[in-house]
Amino acid sequence: MEKKVVTFGEIMLRLSTPGHSRFLNSTGFNATYGGGEANVAVSLAQFGLPAVHVTRFPPHDLGKAAVNMLRQYGVNTSHIVYGGDKLGSYYLETGASVRASKVIYDRKHSAFAELQPDMIDWEVVFENAGWFHWTGITPAISEGAAACCRKAIEVANSKGITVSGDVNYRKNLWKYGKSAGEVMPELVAGCDLIIASRYDAKDIFGIEPEDSAENADISAYSQLMERFPKVKKIVSTNRKTISASHNRLSGILYNGNKMLKTKTYDIEPIVDRIGGGDAFVAGLIYGMIKYQDDQKALNFGVAASVLKHSMEDDINLATVEEVETLLSGDTSGRLIR
Repeated sequence: MEKKVVTFGEIMLRLSTPGHSRFLNSTGFNATYGGGEANVAVSLAQFGLPAVHVTRFPPHDLGKAAVNMLRQYGVNTSHIVYGGDKLGSYYLETGASVRASKVIYDRKHSAFAELQPDMIDWEVVFENAGWFHWTGITPAISEGAAACCRKAIEVANSKGITVSGDVNYRKNLWKYGKSAGEVMPELVAGCDLIIASRYDAKDIFGIEPEDSAENADISAYSQLMERFPKVKKIVSTNRKTISASHNRLSGILYNGNKMLKTKTYDIEPIVDRIGGGDAFVAGLIYGMIKYQDDQKALNFGVAASVLKHSMEDDINLATVEEVETLLSGDTSGRLIR
């Protein structure tokens, strides 16, 4: 039996304007649910891996609806805890062409933001687990959420569970008196793999490429690995934004010896890019577990992310077969009958 992949983070109610309507003239919103770590869990479940998501929901109908969404897609919800009064939410206006998309968050005082370390028994959660994934969004939300994430990493490390962290630096989320530079180093120190760009290395850890470095990414990543010896792989996507409707996407992975790269995909038109990074992470984790090959895992992750851009809402519902079809070079999008 395959070991579980455990993810941890907040799920929000997503309220998006229909089509490409603006906040200013929309008369209604489409309601769905999503969150960075939960998106990873759903995608992994679609790929056939046992996925568990841990979070905290208010015990009212919105919280129950979010749980139902996870269950619908095969995610184990048995370790979710309940309490508080509010489900975090965000509003999305999807841009097009030269008009950028906009997001407005409403997650202050949410049930997850009020989470405390003693509310989750990580010893029980990690029974028969092989992988734990978290993101930098969680410790940015509140001091309690950060402490809970730290406890999860400590327990995972004690059990020999692979830990991945998407540093996902969002400056505007750090509002409770601690900076990312104060909190994140202790968390990243417990990771085996991190998703981070060289810009994250600078913004969070003050690490910049050496002036003489021919490859800025390798220089920054090498310094990160020196500071955090447990980290053996650093991964990132490279996105070139042509417009809100047209991006180019590729991926890189540094393993301490060499830099691996993928092909570049041209994505046009983009249906919804929210969750594209989460789809990449899920594909990467799946590839690491199934292929035991860094290049294949990286390729799978990027292809999974490319497919996500063709789907509405946060989550990637692509199958392994669809990802492998794209990897084979079939980008025709021909009708399947």
